Amino acid sequence: MKKTSIAALLLVISAVLAVYIGYQKFFPQAELPYDDDQEGLSDQIVFKFSHVVAENTPKGQAAAKFAELVDEKSNGSIQIVVFPNGSLYSDIEEISALKDEQVHLIAPSTSKLGMLSAEWGVLDLPFAFPNYEAIIKGVHGPIGERLLQSLEKEGLKGLAHWPNGLKQITTNKGPVIEPEDLAGQNFRIMQSDIIQAQYGLLGAVAQQESFNSTFNLIEEGKVDGEENTISNIYSRKFYTVQKHLTITDHGYLGYAVMMNQDVWDRQSEETQQILLEAMEETTAWNDENAHKLNEEQLALIKENSSIQIHELSGPEKQRWIKKLNPLYEEYGEVIGKELMENLRELRESYSFED
Repeated sequence: MKKTSIAALLLVISAVLAVYIGYQKFFPQAELPYDDDQEGLSDQIVFKFSHVVAENTPKGQAAAKFAELVDEKSNGSIQIVVFPNGSLYSDIEEISALKDEQVHLIAPSTSKLGMLSAEWGVLDLPFAFPNYEAIIKGVHGPIGERLLQSLEKEGLKGLAHWPNGLKQITTNKGPVIEPEDLAGQNFRIMQSDIIQAQYGLLGAVAQQESFNSTFNLIEEGKVDGEENTISNIYSRKFYTVQKHLTITDHGYLGYAVMMNQDVWDRQSEETQQILLEAMEETTAWNDENAHKLNEEQLALIKENSSIQIHELSGPEKQRWIKKLNPLYEEYGEVIGKELMENLRELRESYSFED
């Protein structure tokens, strides 16, 4: 072999090694999930968990708790590497990334899942849940179970519901007390046809934009306001660029934790059991922590912000419910009779003034 050929070959080998070493240095978490072919090649199984919210939110803290429990239960042999704040993928991109096995766990807001099945719209109906207790009963009961099962046809494994809480309204055009006060305003919303229709019914213009773009949209005056749970309003400092906050409790915001079904099927029975046990414990922990965190962070906003806060009275809330009630008839058939009946029974067992 000529010297020039040998030199060229050595250069190619050196380049490949350099790329590999650099990749491992900057992306040490980029290991593949366990399957039978990997046995004996590595003592540790690594899963990438991508989400888009801050670490001091219910989902952020639940993801960290889940990683901690998996580490404990597996004696360190299974690692959940969490990527918060949309550092890997935005909320618009993460479902595709999961299907392509670029990540192994995600927990998108349930509103995003209407693109997979219209049934998920049941959770987006305005005033679907009278209070937090009703949320827990709903998402962990027949409604939530049916929705997780609906992911199977998409090749996804639904693991749990992680509630955040009830949504509130912030805006720079206020105060917002009556439904008519939103007329003419421009709002950032999640990707949901039902939420879009809700703001249309209120006479507002709704823009479906990514969560991570919300602060800039408000700051630059491209939208007047947004809707979110207190924990998201606090963690992303929306209250610093908004003048008015109305405690409406008008909608649910929560997350569905899921894996790619093929990735799940490649795991050993022992690994699956560890993940399920850790998920069950995390979900129970989140149910309490999410409610507590939203209450604590509302108190912090009141203490540290000049934002004007109004809480809807019972009669005021009833006027909002009446205004938005037509959406139940409009979307009921699309969502499905069984889910709508389950929701009706749940709502009748609680009072909106509790």
